[in-house]
Amino acid sequence: MNDSLSILSPAASAFAHRTDTLFLTLAGLALFILLVLAATAVFFCIKYRAGSRASRAGVPLDAPRLEWTWTIAILLAFLALFAWSAHDYSGMTKASADAEPIYVVARQWVWTVQHAGGRREIDELHVPAGRPVRLLMTSQDAVHSLYLPALRVKQDVLPGRYTTLNFRADVPGRYPLLCAEYCGTEHASMAGGLIVMPPEDYARWQAGAAIEDGLRRQGLALFREHGCVGCHGRGSTVRAPSLDGLFGRRVALQDGSAVVADENYLRDSILVPAKQVAAGYAPVMPSYAGQLSEQELTALAEYLRNPGATPPSESQHP
Repeated sequence: MNDSLSILSPAASAFAHRTDTLFLTLAGLALFILLVLAATAVFFCIKYRAGSRASRAGVPLDAPRLEWTWTIAILLAFLALFAWSAHDYSGMTKASADAEPIYVVARQWVWTVQHAGGRREIDELHVPAGRPVRLLMTSQDAVHSLYLPALRVKQDVLPGRYTTLNFRADVPGRYPLLCAEYCGTEHASMAGGLIVMPPEDYARWQAGAAIEDGLRRQGLALFREHGCVGCHGRGSTVRAPSLDGLFGRRVALQDGSAVVADENYLRDSILVPAKQVAAGYAPVMPSYAGQLSEQELTALAEYLRNPGATPPSESQHP
C-alpha cells in the first residue's frame, strides 16, 4: 500500500500493509454492494413511479435463480474475507522462537517498559527494526489496552494476569503508542512513543547507558531472597517440582487436567499456589501475594523461563 494515501496512517510493518489491504478490500466491496443496491432502487423508483407508462404486466412472483445466485455470491465473498483475515491474524499471534522479550507494566497513567537486558524506560518502547518482538504485559490497576497504530496491532492489558503481543516493525522511525481502553480521568494522556531503530543502533542504545542488572539476574536474586531454593533448588531435601525445563511444558495437575507452563501459570503458582497443584505433590507452597511487585514478578518470570542457564556476568557477582 502507498503510505501517501491520506485516509490511512503511516504503516511501519508488513502486517500493517496487509491489514490496510484487507480493510480497503472490505470497504471497497461494501461500497460496491451499496452502490449496486442504491442504483437498482433508484432505477426502479423512477421507472415505476406513479403515472409512468412502464408496463406492469407479467410481474414475477419470485426469482429463485437470482436469489440463489445473489446469496451464494455474498456468502463466498464473506468466506473469502474470513479466510484472509484469519490467515493474517494467525500469523500475527504466532510467537517466533527468536522473538525479543520485552516486559510492559501498565498503571494509571504510565507505561513502564523493562527490557530483558535491564534497560528500563517510561512511556517509550524501543525495538529493533526487522526483528520479531514479544511483549509480555500486565496491569497494576485498571484494564488498559496497548495500541500501536503504525503496526495495526492492539492488545488488552489486564490486572492479575499476563497478555502477549507479537509483532515485527520494519520501518525505522518514531510512532504513537496509545492506550485504547478508557482507564480513568487521565486516559487521554496515557500515551508514549514506539521507537523503531536499525538493529545496530538498537544494540548501541541497549549498551549505551548505565543500566540495572538484567531481568534474569534480578529474578535469580529474588528466587534466593524469598527462599525458593530451599524447596526448588537442585540440592533441596524438600519434595517439590523441578523447575528445570518447566517453561513451555505440559504439567499434569491433581484434578486430572493439564496446563501449559506459561507466564500465567508461573504467576499463579507464585501468587495462588493452591489454584493449580502439580500431580503427585502436596499443596504446601505458601502464597507470595502482596510480597512482590509487578516488576519483581516479571523478573521472576524471566528467570523461571530457564532457571538452569547462568545469567550474564554471573562470575562477576558473588
